[in-house]
Amino acid sequence: MSSTMDQDPIQSGSHNDDQSIGGLLKQLGREIPSLLTKELALLKAEAQESVRTTKAGLAAVSIGGAVMMAGLVVLLFAGVYLLSNVMELWVAALIVGLLAMVVGFMMVKAGQKKFEADSLKPQHTINSIQKDKNAIGGRMP
Repeated sequence: MSSTMDQDPIQSGSHNDDQSIGGLLKQLGREIPSLLTKELALLKAEAQESVRTTKAGLAAVSIGGAVMMAGLVVLLFAGVYLLSNVMELWVAALIVGLLAMVVGFMMVKAGQKKFEADSLKPQHTINSIQKDKNAIGGRMP
């Protein structure tokens, strides 16, 4: 009998499986750093977008605050000069001031929406990491 016939087929199949698993683990070891690098790049991009959104929110809140302050000034002057012939001075100033404050308040509220926690989450990175975790765990998304 030849030496190839002496080999146990189960053992030789097991040896090939070990090489396949070893090769896959080696490939996984090479690909994980690349995957992590890409995930970090995505996180960085999302963080930059969050910073831009935060800056826009700050600008909106600041402008809204300035409009509210201007409204207060307008409240004092326009109310006095415009409506002084129709009603008491203090009532006219109160009406104009309240309208300006309502407009400024609405602008501030619109800017505050930019600061909500959901808008600051790196959602794409979170989803991508979850998919990677599922793929490594052997589950499909």
